[in-house]
Amino acid sequence: MIQITPNIAIDKSELREDFIRAPGPGGQNVNKVATAVQLRFDVTHSPSLPDDVRERLIRMAGRRVTEEGILIIEARRFRTQERNRQDAMDRLVRLIRKATEKPKVRRKTRPSSASRERRLENKHHRSKTKRLRSSIPG
Repeated sequence: MIQITPNIAIDKSELREDFIRAPGPGGQNVNKVATAVQLRFDVTHSPSLPDDVRERLIRMAGRRVTEEGILIIEARRFRTQERNRQDAMDRLVRLIRKATEKPKVRRKTRPSSASRERRLENKHHRSKTKRLRSSIPG
C-alpha cells in the first residue's frame, strides 16, 4: 500500500510499470538497458480514490491521461531504473496529494470607495502631467 493522505491509500496492484529505453546520456549502455519507467495508474476504475479527487486528478493531469482514463507518468531523469521508478512514484503521489486539496471558492468582491477614489486621483494626476507636456498652441 502506498499512503497518499491519512485516508487515501493506493494498492500497488493498481499500478503497472513498464521499462523502456531512455534517450539522453548514458554512453554505450543507453542502447542496452531499459532504464526509463512508464508508470500507469487507472484513475477512472481505481477504488482507492473518492469521486471528487478523481475528477480533479483527471483535470490536473491533462494530456497525461488517456481516453480510457489511465494516467501515464514517464520518468527518465536518472540513469538507473530504481531511481526512475522512485521518481515516477513520487510524482504520482505528489499529483494525487495536490488533487485532494479542495479549490477555494471564489467570492466576488468590489473595490472599496477609497481605492476607487485613489485610482481616479492617479488618473487625474497622470492626465495633468500629460497635458503639461503638450506643445503650447500659438
